[in-house]
Amino acid sequence: MIRVWGISFYLHPLFVIIMLLSVLTGQFLELLTLFAIVLVHELGHVWAAILAGATVKSVQLLPFGGVAVIEDNGKLTAFREIGIALAGPFQNILMIAFVWALKEAGWGSDAYMTYLIQANLIIALFNMLPILPLDGGRIVQAAVSLQAPYYSTLLWCGRISILASALTAVYALLPLGNGGGIRLNLLMIAVFLLYSNITDHRNLPFRFMVFLMNRGAIYEQHMDKGTPALPIVAPLAKPLDDILRLFKRHQYHLIYVLDAEGGVMAVVPEQRLLSSYFGI
Repeated sequence: MIRVWGISFYLHPLFVIIMLLSVLTGQFLELLTLFAIVLVHELGHVWAAILAGATVKSVQLLPFGGVAVIEDNGKLTAFREIGIALAGPFQNILMIAFVWALKEAGWGSDAYMTYLIQANLIIALFNMLPILPLDGGRIVQAAVSLQAPYYSTLLWCGRISILASALTAVYALLPLGNGGGIRLNLLMIAVFLLYSNITDHRNLPFRFMVFLMNRGAIYEQHMDKGTPALPIVAPLAKPLDDILRLFKRHQYHLIYVLDAEGGVMAVVPEQRLLSSYFGI
């Protein structure tokens, strides 16, 4: 692990395993190239996050990209999250254009330049798959959070990512049915994605709690801009947890509490519900 600009960069064990395999198979140069491509890809995310006002705590490098731990204190919008996610593949596009220009100018080995272009293209396209924590999955999750309640967004994007990861693992094993060898690299990546998504799914209550604790930023934005509040209608008997799970990411809420006859008993601002929930 190394620290640069206060950010911890470290290799995932999966990358180390592939590095050892590359030494045995004589493909160490290709792996070093892949490492450089992944690092530049991930630096794109880091720079975009810093420009968006977020704090990057650490970056974990994997063979197909990386996972950045970003601390935003609830002020990172869905659009900024999408921009941060797109910054990685955009770096790959820039590298493809740069290498293609060098290749056309006659610089370097033709075979190596072709490998550079193909590796960048594969990493960019793979990261755009709609599976968390890949860039495509983050983009889909951020886009869904603009319309759906945040709890449902986390729940269903996580479940779909678990299913997609499992299907990727099955695809990697399919050649066994025809007497062929398994797609080992893809299988290791699929297993990592599956493990990562199952872990995130188990941590859903904690992630949702962090979302609720950062709702103060939404109230500040609501007061500054004077945006209309989004009403939530709930009967008196509705559990508090169920009401909070209806909160949307970029909306400030007023809760209309109904009596047994359907009449409005009270209009409660979301801060009062949160204060009651956290026992403040």
